[in-house]
Amino acid sequence: MAEVQKTTLSGELSQRFIEFVVMHAQNAALFLGQIPNPKTGKPEVNLDLARMFIDQLAMIQEKTRGNLTGEEAKVLSNALSNLQMAYVEVARETPQGAAHPEATEAAEPPKSAEQPSAGTPEPSAPINSTESEAESRKKFTKSYGP
Repeated sequence: MAEVQKTTLSGELSQRFIEFVVMHAQNAALFLGQIPNPKTGKPEVNLDLARMFIDQLAMIQEKTRGNLTGEEAKVLSNALSNLQMAYVEVARETPQGAAHPEATEAAEPPKSAEQPSAGTPEPSAPINSTESEAESRKKFTKSYGP
């Protein structure tokens, strides 16, 4: 009976891992313009965010090497290689200004300082490029628990 419970738990964890990989892959595909933005219905490209999700999947692959089932490893490897190829294709097609919208805002501080007074809210972005990476990490880790 204990073996049956272990197998069921292992199967559930395997399924959750695959769902996790697919979720990250979908987010990367969204930012590569392969999936339309749910708010606008139009594909949008943000190579920085797409790269972040692809890099996270690569990190997961490296950190879990040797600890995955065959199916888990195959799903992760396929998703990662497909996304990396799609990233290269989109990066070639996307003009430099549109490829990194956050980078252009950070490069022109006088413009971004004047824009908040305009009163037009911009769509919320998960990453604010004006913060340093260390500050962002501090806020992220502080949000967990007491």
